Amino acid sequence: MAEFFLGLAVIIIACVVLGLVARLVKQPLIIAYIIAGILLGPLVFNIITSAEKFSVFAEIGIAFLLFIVGLNMNFKSLRDVGKISLITGFGQIIFTSLIGFLIGKLVGLTNIEAIYVSVALTFSSTIIIIKLLSDKGDLETLYGKISIGILLVQDFVAIFALVLVTGISGGDNGSLSIFLLKTFLKAVILFLGAVFLYETVVPRLFYRISKNHELLFMGAIAWCFGVSAFAIYLGFGIEIGAFLAGITLAALPYAHEISSRIRPLRDFFIAIFFANLGLSIVSLDASSVIIPAIIFSLFVLIGNPLIVLILMGIFGHKKRTGFLVGLTVAQISEFSLILIALGIKFGQLDDRIVSLVTIVGIVTILTSTYMITHSKQIYNRFSKYLDFFQKRNIKEKFVVVDNHDKRYDIIICGAHRMGHGIVKSLKELKKKSFLVVDFNPDVIERLKKEKVKHLFGDISDVEVIDRLVEYKPKIVVSTIPDYDDNILLINEFKEDSKEVFVFVTAKNLHDAVDLYKKGADIVLFPEILAGQKIIDYLKHADIKDMRKWGDIYKRKLLEYHF
Repeated sequence: MAEFFLGLAVIIIACVVLGLVARLVKQPLIIAYIIAGILLGPLVFNIITSAEKFSVFAEIGIAFLLFIVGLNMNFKSLRDVGKISLITGFGQIIFTSLIGFLIGKLVGLTNIEAIYVSVALTFSSTIIIIKLLSDKGDLETLYGKISIGILLVQDFVAIFALVLVTGISGGDNGSLSIFLLKTFLKAVILFLGAVFLYETVVPRLFYRISKNHELLFMGAIAWCFGVSAFAIYLGFGIEIGAFLAGITLAALPYAHEISSRIRPLRDFFIAIFFANLGLSIVSLDASSVIIPAIIFSLFVLIGNPLIVLILMGIFGHKKRTGFLVGLTVAQISEFSLILIALGIKFGQLDDRIVSLVTIVGIVTILTSTYMITHSKQIYNRFSKYLDFFQKRNIKEKFVVVDNHDKRYDIIICGAHRMGHGIVKSLKELKKKSFLVVDFNPDVIERLKKEKVKHLFGDISDVEVIDRLVEYKPKIVVSTIPDYDDNILLINEFKEDSKEVFVFVTAKNLHDAVDLYKKGADIVLFPEILAGQKIIDYLKHADIKDMRKWGDIYKRKLLEYHF
């Protein structure tokens, strides 16, 4: 026990130290955690000799991560992107495996080796992508939802592939068809069970325990682990079970509170997961496989995104959506390594293939992390070359909105929390014409119902900004706390007219100061604004006025919540 605790302490300290370095040089934390594991593991300093003892922590991190993703979704939003996710997911798997097999044969792999490697290349890391999209705040965007749908399709196929390999290699070929039929029936049972609970048991159960915050927290964790355990019992992965557990709670009014309470636990266990990923790299024989590894890595980094971009273009999606979704499949998954490990176990592969796929995994995970982190900047750099991948008749939902005027007094970028309140106030005033821009399909649906003039778009897209500039607004308000997005917005609008008044929102004080230097007229920093409001009331209002203000604030808060 003492040895385990000491090892855990070393991992956490290494993650924090390298995480600080990563923040100083503005690099993703995931990279720091993986490097921490590599340095501590057998490949470098051999301080921690085995990754297996920490695998339980890694599994818990996966459960919490997918559980929170499910909490922020619902069955309706999945239906909205389900068709394109299924088509693109299966299409990418088919084309990647076929092309991967041909590449495998060209670099000298045997048929069985080429099959294993090509299938391994089709799976992308759900954990890494969801963590990156969550950090960027893109989980609720259209491309984020499509990406998650594709990743879940891949997870189902990956589990099916593992079951198939185990069944075939186990020599029980006579009952293989029955075995596969049972697997399909189990999947149906799991899904229908989740839908049934979503409609009946869950709301009543959580209504009873919601009156106590501690019990609500423990109940949510128990639910997450219980559904995940049932999924594992049926032969599926923890990812699918935890995700379904989250979705069954997504419609509850306490979903946001549950998510906020579990998020710190998720961050801790996910850090252990990525460090454990680095620890699991025991040895690399790069000399004999370096050329094939480079070729396969380039195929995953460039070929997979191109396949997705082409498929989504064929089915009528914008080139930008296809490009951003494509980048999320530019790495291989932990399932890829598990599949290769099974091949070793059944004597169908040798250590050379393990080294090959491990190198591809390291290269693609590290590189794609940067690609996804800076995906919007990469798109803006290459967008003019991507017109070929976009059909003239775009079928993407919410793209075309025919209720626009030629000019607007105010443009609001982001209508989720802060933006929702601004939109509501402007509707009541009826003195200013305004347009709302958002990239969240759920927000767009709400704006359509409220008959608010809107545009579906992302302000990190230069084409969207150029279109907004044409409306010649007097005031621009960005409630989106993304530094790069706000810099682009300031530059484009101020270049067109120095008179336009620009509000932007900052994540931290450093960004706020820098945004002022770049030309923002007012930088909204929510913590300081809230503190200043309280100070004003303490200075100028009596208890009666403060109670009145408190009642108004409470009413507005409840309106936003429900």
